[in-house]
Amino acid sequence: MSLLKTDDLSNQDRHQAGAMHTLKATVENCHWGYFSATESPAVIVESGDIIQAEAITHHAGDAPELMMDESIKAVWDGIPEADRNPGVHLMTGPIFVKGAQPGDMLEVRYLSMRPRFSYGSNLAANWGHLYKEFGEKERVTIYRLDMASMQAHGHYAYDFKGKYEVPGTITKCPECEREKTLNGVRVPVRPHLGTAGVAPDVSGRVSTIPPGKHGGNIDNWRIGAGSTMYYPVQVEGGLFSIGDPHVSQGDGEISGTAIEASLDVTMQIILRKDFVFPSPLLETPNYFVVHGFDEDLNVAMKNASVDMLELLAEHRGMSKDDAYSLMSISSDFGVTQVVDSVQGVHAKIPRSIVDTGEPDSE
Repeated sequence: MSLLKTDDLSNQDRHQAGAMHTLKATVENCHWGYFSATESPAVIVESGDIIQAEAITHHAGDAPELMMDESIKAVWDGIPEADRNPGVHLMTGPIFVKGAQPGDMLEVRYLSMRPRFSYGSNLAANWGHLYKEFGEKERVTIYRLDMASMQAHGHYAYDFKGKYEVPGTITKCPECEREKTLNGVRVPVRPHLGTAGVAPDVSGRVSTIPPGKHGGNIDNWRIGAGSTMYYPVQVEGGLFSIGDPHVSQGDGEISGTAIEASLDVTMQIILRKDFVFPSPLLETPNYFVVHGFDEDLNVAMKNASVDMLELLAEHRGMSKDDAYSLMSISSDFGVTQVVDSVQGVHAKIPRSIVDTGEPDSE
């Protein structure tokens, strides 16, 4: 039986909306730089419940006068630098889903993502792909967001003095020299989450920086409103958290960051016990997208290929030979990002192709 059917995944009437929860980004509801199987839940929900959550960018300090308010400042004041580790991303959560057990899947329907402020920041960072080619200089570019036209344009830029190493650095830009930037250039605004996922089943803190089977820092700009992600549950309750919000990014994220900007996120979480998948799976209105990760891009490519093969063979009812042929002629493989310790490749295939055939039956 094919478990991953369009009728199952996309029918909006399949799960009635449950209770509504509000998850504010407060000191009590945030954890900075890590996932953890022992983190206390910020909220407990039932399958089908809707959560309105705040996702705060850890780059708000690049322009605090434009990207911070009093509640965000309270998080900065309340979580000391020594507790922002081993990763860098400020996470909201975790969300405990009643009944979720290892081997289940969390279906997270991202319903809306709205920027909290009209500004965002891009950092050409020391972990960027061309850092040495720019003489080991780090540079911040602040973008202004026009939500009416869904475009962003350069507001000002400045060189960061020193090395950007402390998560949540406040750069003191009012004291620096600003420059006009990108005059006349407009880029599309497409809000999405760079980092989201469940807690891995390991002891201690797990860094938010590398992506993996739990999700994490996937940095795929397609994980936005209207998309659905499927995360393999690894610990009781799932313990799902969100962070690293972006408003625009290209595949590769070559400078080290996207346009980093805080988002208000509305999502529905549904517990799935009727299918399994080995890695985070993305469903958009037009594509299925699988992800492969490794420190070696060649291995990441192979991992994405193997999981795409499983999607087509195990969940779309194709023979592996047919699936392999279809992958070569219809799947597009892309580099999601090259700036984390673990790099990412994504593979997408049009749903119009794979949903036309008759699924296997028992």
